[in-house]
Amino acid sequence: MPHFASPPSPWVVRFLPLVRKGGRVLDLAAGGGRHTRLLLEEGFSVRAIDRDTSALEGLAGPRCEVSNCDLETGEPVALRGPYDGIVVTNYLYRPLFPALERALAEAGVLIYETFAAGNEAFSPPRNPDFLLRHGELLAAFPSLTVVAFEQGEIRLPRPAVVERLAAVKGPLGRLPQGAPLDRGGARE
Repeated sequence: MPHFASPPSPWVVRFLPLVRKGGRVLDLAAGGGRHTRLLLEEGFSVRAIDRDTSALEGLAGPRCEVSNCDLETGEPVALRGPYDGIVVTNYLYRPLFPALERALAEAGVLIYETFAAGNEAFSPPRNPDFLLRHGELLAAFPSLTVVAFEQGEIRLPRPAVVERLAAVKGPLGRLPQGAPLDRGGARE
């Protein structure tokens, strides 16, 4: 399946209902746009950032700003929040953690999922610079309230080792009724 046709992450789909309806969402390192498409379909205004925006250009419009940006130059990145939600999948650049936290609006939701140590036994990435350390996402966002966290080996969509975090800026009482609250090990 081509990258642009990849389905959205089940983790993102699961926790997207936590984001304020019709809110503004950042899709960081948006790649082929699988989550940008989902966010637009769900009625959000989206800012999609990637260093290669060729797959995203067709999504640009009144509710979608596409920004070409190399996030890893060492220069300060203007994320231009606040955002009601931030989605990050399959991407890790640790210097951005504080900026992501600052870019969230009060009651904003961070949905983050990427590869972790142990993944090198399955497939790229294998470089430890691109793999989270055990519990690193929890430690990286200390002022956010954890809604759900998982880490460990998964089988779908392919065998990998991942960490996943869904967290909110502020107390959980501001989440919509029926919000999916959970903590546990990785499962598919």
